[in-house]
Amino acid sequence: MYLEEIIEDVQLESDKFEAKSILNRDDVVGWLKSIAGFANASGGEFYIGVEDKTNKLIGFDRRNADNERNYFNNQVNEHLTPRPAMKLSFVRYVINGNERFIIKVIVEESAVKPVILKYKNIPSIFMRRDGFTNGATYEEIIEMSVNSKNTQYDILVSDVKYNWDKLLSLRAFYEKHNEGATLKEKALQSLGFVNEEGYLLNGAVLFLDDYNERKTEVQCSVFSGFNKGSERIVTINKYNGNITSTIEYIMDFVKQRMNHSMIKLDDERINIDSYPARALFEGVINAVAHRDYYLDGTQIQVDIFKDRLEISSPGGFYRGEKLGKTYDLSGVISKRRNELIAGVLVACNVMEAAGTGFDKITEEYAFANETHKPYIYSSSDHFTLVLPDLTYEKGVEDETLPILNFAPVPNGTELDGKVLSFCYLKAHKVSEIAGHLGISDSTYLRKQILENMEKNGYLEKSKVSRATYYKTKPEMVTVL
Repeated sequence: MYLEEIIEDVQLESDKFEAKSILNRDDVVGWLKSIAGFANASGGEFYIGVEDKTNKLIGFDRRNADNERNYFNNQVNEHLTPRPAMKLSFVRYVINGNERFIIKVIVEESAVKPVILKYKNIPSIFMRRDGFTNGATYEEIIEMSVNSKNTQYDILVSDVKYNWDKLLSLRAFYEKHNEGATLKEKALQSLGFVNEEGYLLNGAVLFLDDYNERKTEVQCSVFSGFNKGSERIVTINKYNGNITSTIEYIMDFVKQRMNHSMIKLDDERINIDSYPARALFEGVINAVAHRDYYLDGTQIQVDIFKDRLEISSPGGFYRGEKLGKTYDLSGVISKRRNELIAGVLVACNVMEAAGTGFDKITEEYAFANETHKPYIYSSSDHFTLVLPDLTYEKGVEDETLPILNFAPVPNGTELDGKVLSFCYLKAHKVSEIAGHLGISDSTYLRKQILENMEKNGYLEKSKVSRATYYKTKPEMVTVL
């Protein structure tokens, strides 16, 4: 039997058609590039279980068809970013009295381009042209980027079917924050949680009870001192689960580890926590709501230091200004990066329908002195909210190191940035630098790091008595 016998109007001669007898496990790129090429062009149809060129049906039995479909999905999820919008279906036929299946994959043109195929840490961009898939040209890559619709990750359609019974944690979260009221299915549907065919949008998938992939990963750490480089790590925990459980995990992590104290305010002694509960909650909600979920391999960072809490979220402010460091939280303007996720959180009564919620953080710290004021800093790939510890009398230490931007040092190391920040405000001895980095005063430090950075013009070296000092050259870096 042949494909055209079971699929009506199949366009066998079209440049939007490709078939494989089976997915080659030894050459994953060989067929994955076709999916990426279709998505970067104008879409296409991809059949599995059909002989290439002849279009003869090879097919699978029911169990192997399911295994092949799962393998396809796993490889696409692992290697293509962003995941192309696709519709997968089994096509059943009978031959010689035996039930067989082929897999039909309709690949839609991606709303966000280019779709990148990353295999063994090597990224590639492919384009479908005239029935063949080849590497995209420089001009095509530029055109894809310019013409991309910039569709948000959370409103793209997934291949996961809607199931009300798999949203128990979201329903409980809603009830908790709405005085016991019950979440209605119609409320979710009105937000665009599911499309007309019954498939969840990407943002909706992140609320499922059994979601545990890395899109929502967080890392929570406690440090014994004022920075990451020179102080002992007390605790480091990683977690990934659905969005509501992630919010609750972060809140529990911080609450279990913050201090409590009594201060005098307006001639009255009051009990305070390290971080006001409302400010902490607003910070966590903002990190989750405005995270860039396209950035695979990243995580929300929650770091507790002796004098402050830092909550960092992947992605700069969406279509907003690039900030250095600002205490004017009320003046921060950022459009929503994730309309669906934000809409669900608004419905759950944990996020404001308008604004960022930073006003509430400012209000919670209104009584604090200047060294205890919260602030934000942002770059192109992350934004960080800093909440000073109200129980730490000195406030955020003045010596908090600057955040620097600099061109990579030739033959450099991953420690270069820490050295430049540490030596930016004042010169330091080699032994002090070693202590800050948490490594030994070794030949590697002196030769591979410090002398290499001096040779390439990033550090100035001086001697006082027998001690060697290093100072960052300010013209080689930019303070964020």
